[in-house]
Amino acid sequence: MTEAALFTTPEMASVFAPRAHLRAILRFEAALARAEARAGVIPREAAEAITAACDVDQFDVAALYAAAVDAGTLAIPIVRALTAHVGGGDDAGRFVHWGATSQDAIDTALVLQMRDGLGLLEDDLLALCAGCAAHAEAHRRTVMAGRTLLQQAVPITFGLKAARWLALGTRRLRALRALREDALALQLGGAAGTLAALGDHGLVVAGYVAEELTLPVPDLPWHAERDRVAMIAGAVGLAAGAMEKIATDIVLLAQTDVGEVDEGAATGKGGSSAMPHKHNPVDAAAALAATRLAAGSASVILAAAGAHQHERAVGAWQAEWNAIPDLFRYAAGAIAHARRSVCGLEVHRDRMAANLARGGGVVMSESLAMALAPHVGRPEAQRIVREAADRAAAEGNTLRDAALAHEGIRAALSPATVERALDPAAYLGSTDSFIDRALAAYRAILGRADAG
Repeated sequence: MTEAALFTTPEMASVFAPRAHLRAILRFEAALARAEARAGVIPREAAEAITAACDVDQFDVAALYAAAVDAGTLAIPIVRALTAHVGGGDDAGRFVHWGATSQDAIDTALVLQMRDGLGLLEDDLLALCAGCAAHAEAHRRTVMAGRTLLQQAVPITFGLKAARWLALGTRRLRALRALREDALALQLGGAAGTLAALGDHGLVVAGYVAEELTLPVPDLPWHAERDRVAMIAGAVGLAAGAMEKIATDIVLLAQTDVGEVDEGAATGKGGSSAMPHKHNPVDAAAALAATRLAAGSASVILAAAGAHQHERAVGAWQAEWNAIPDLFRYAAGAIAHARRSVCGLEVHRDRMAANLARGGGVVMSESLAMALAPHVGRPEAQRIVREAADRAAAEGNTLRDAALAHEGIRAALSPATVERALDPAAYLGSTDSFIDRALAAYRAILGRADAG
């Protein structure tokens, strides 16, 4: 296993392996031949011979990739080899790749691979969302400190935090699914996007090829207009980036001095080569690494999206050949590692409660100020509570004791009202409703997945 394999999945690596790439190109060539036979452009017998020869086991993958270095594109040695397998001269071999161009084969093959890759990403995102949904429901009343700018702010629940992860994953799922209609389109335009070599049959052949491959037919060939590719890169990159948010939350909560969650223990997982006591968040760490790698690949695609000159690009198109497979590989790794981290997460309620009580309960200062504000106005309430909090800190006391001793608070609020204002579980606002909304959106998309 190489270091790169640590940040992908075997399934995605297989989808974008050289052999899979060759198989996808051969699928295009076979579909093209059958479509042209249906349209009366080439003999039916030729299409049958070409289809029979489009068997990846008949080709030397390594030799074809080596030949592509000088040819400038993998399609050229593949077409040459396919023609030889079919038979040249006056036989069926002369109809191989009829009317198409190298970019038609390369782009359509990549679209087929990306379609398979998107399916894998969606499956893992669904599994991640399932883990988030389980935490959201189980911990909707597990109170913890909400943190802003890495400082304790007001109480939230771990269920709400998980619900936000869930909502993020659900949005990314919807975005990936939309690509099937908007971006995964057939590429067939011939030498310069006119299909001139097919005469009056160009549009009919394109429609038949699209049928063969179950792809939508674009209005026009898109050789040098790469907005579709950029849409895919953006959506896949954002899906990977979403994992960075989740994994970052987990590694921060798993810090020794916080200790509110841990990745599930497993033999050989999370240890240190030097320190026997360590339990490192290895899946979250791998997810973070994979998101950075995915971002680098996405940036290559997005930066070059408008740099495709005239009817066929030099440089920008070729850069996609590496960047797109890498993006999918690393995005798969990010999602898979985040899924494992979330689904195996151990939540420590007692540590959350202890951390919430740190500082003598000053995390409840907003709640106390809001209880006081109707009596003295918000600015004065803020001043009074700040004064009480400062006194509690200076004296090593609790906010409760300082509040009950403060004349301004005692004059406006009863001890019972102060107690209610300082109860974290009573200051959760619309938390339950927000969790319910996230769960409902997830169940809606899950229902569509089941229906599909």
